[in-house]
Amino acid sequence: MTSLVPLLALGALASPFKRDVRASAALPDFALTAGQVRVDHGQLAAYARICGFPCTDPLPLTYPHVLGFPLALRVMTRRAFPLPLTGLVHTGISITRHRALRPDDRLELTVYADALRPHRRGTEVTMVTEARLAGALAWASHSTYLARHRTAGSGDAPRRPSSGSEALPAVASWDLAGNLGRRYGVTSGDLNPIHLHPLTARPFGFPRAIAHGMWTFARCAARLDDADAIHVRADFRAPVLLPATVTYAAAGDAFQVRGQDGRIHLTGTRSARRPDSPPG
Repeated sequence: MTSLVPLLALGALASPFKRDVRASAALPDFALTAGQVRVDHGQLAAYARICGFPCTDPLPLTYPHVLGFPLALRVMTRRAFPLPLTGLVHTGISITRHRALRPDDRLELTVYADALRPHRRGTEVTMVTEARLAGALAWASHSTYLARHRTAGSGDAPRRPSSGSEALPAVASWDLAGNLGRRYGVTSGDLNPIHLHPLTARPFGFPRAIAHGMWTFARCAARLDDADAIHVRADFRAPVLLPATVTYAAAGDAFQVRGQDGRIHLTGTRSARRPDSPPG
């Protein structure tokens, strides 16, 4: 895997100069595309192991996000991108799979910033990643990232729709090690300091390192019946401080991750049809 450290360092250096964060700021009006993207089979195997996917063929539902992450970093480190990269918190994601992808597929990946919106704790941006095979859209995701800052009238800022907050039946218990953020960061390339160590997480308001939202989501996706997971979405409701023991719970098409104290960290839903498809 190509090292993302230079991009992360560039983002860290530029972050202090991006202080005028407003939902009305302009987003860069461009997309970045990479063609003939090849899957590193060793990285894929490591990703499958750490996230709990039983196999690598077809590609895990969440894996194209990892493939597109270098492009997303390049968009978010551009001078025209208004939010500071350092400290960005992943708050949610929706994925639509149009067809199964294979490890030997050569994909065309496109990433762009789609929208800024006010959040009660700062400003959120939507990043879109699209994977095409032979020119046809095969997979797409919409990820939201939060830049935390003080807001005027934050109590009136809109909240994103939640996937639900009722407690679902427990299915499994997961013990998350204190170094999970570092291990997943090496595998995925996401080495945001909030995930790496208590000392690097504290400047951003976290007492300890927090688990990647995409690890938590991928661990849930690994439990889903892949054939029935065409459209999956998740809201990252509260950070998981590492180390931790969490419960995976599910009922019907809904799933969630909650802590030992009952706090819900993630809520999600899956659907066997795409969101723009008519009911069967």
